[in-house]
Amino acid sequence: MTPNSNRRGPVIGVDIGGTKVAVGLVDATGKIISQLRKPMVANGKPEAALEAVTAAIDSLAGEEGSASPHGIGICAPGPLDPVTGLVINPPNLPCWRNFPLASRMADVYRVPVKLDNDANAAALAETRWGAARGYRYVFYATVGTGIGTGIVFDGRIYHGRTGAAGEGGHVSIDYRGPRCPCGKLGCIEVLAAGPAIGARARARLSADRSRHSTILDLAKGNIDAVASELVGQAHATGDPLAREILQETVELLSAWLGNIVDLLDPDVIVMGGGVAAMLQPFFGEIKDRLPSWCINSRVSEIPLLIAHYGADAGIAGGAALCSQIGLAPES
Repeated sequence: MTPNSNRRGPVIGVDIGGTKVAVGLVDATGKIISQLRKPMVANGKPEAALEAVTAAIDSLAGEEGSASPHGIGICAPGPLDPVTGLVINPPNLPCWRNFPLASRMADVYRVPVKLDNDANAAALAETRWGAARGYRYVFYATVGTGIGTGIVFDGRIYHGRTGAAGEGGHVSIDYRGPRCPCGKLGCIEVLAAGPAIGARARARLSADRSRHSTILDLAKGNIDAVASELVGQAHATGDPLAREILQETVELLSAWLGNIVDLLDPDVIVMGGGVAAMLQPFFGEIKDRLPSWCINSRVSEIPLLIAHYGADAGIAGGAALCSQIGLAPES
């Protein structure tokens, strides 16, 4: 273990979303000792939203019968400023506009508080304790309803000049492609995240209604009910259409990851999120395709790994923010 990398004790990781606050007590090895979820007050006043977060933390502390945590790390939706701890204007948290969340939490608990977006924090957790432990140059992607990414170099999150670096989900791979909610055309998120997979399946089923597919069986005949989860379930049964749709997604992700490799030259790629878990059987195909999508002649040496932290990535990520991130990853 790297010198001085021990903390005095467990910290609290907080994952704030539009509908929930997930909190967990996390020890120095990245193990989540206990956790709970509470409703988030996203549409109310700023103080009511803050109280929802502190209530969740206090409930966890009450269950554990423990003293105050030694630190609190918070994952929150962006845009935010990780340096000042300011939540700027997240679309799914209208309660907070230019809200000094980190300093307000520090005032309540009298401990260090760190704030970052969920993908950055999850990337750090995977580097310190998870699938990327021991690697220096880490690219992390969470692929689910959207695509979020984080970059960790030598144990530090790469934030860029303004704190806005790492928006890999909004790298465009098709300037004539569909418009992403961010405003750009052909972002990988609008092409390969869960909603895009569901949309491709619905379009394919609508175009050829004579073609039988388990996807439609799972949707009880309702094409409008088809979502990416049903595509994954159908693929698990050997459905040919589901495989076609997922292989198209694999091709899109391969093109995108080829760009990422040429830009960053990471020594590991880690993928998490629900869609990534669904695509894990295709990871070998992605690696096989990557040499045709990038100029890096050693791309085949880069491991493509599934994330260690699944649904708990936000809690672990929050806790990782409290770690000694200036040090190299533990070995």
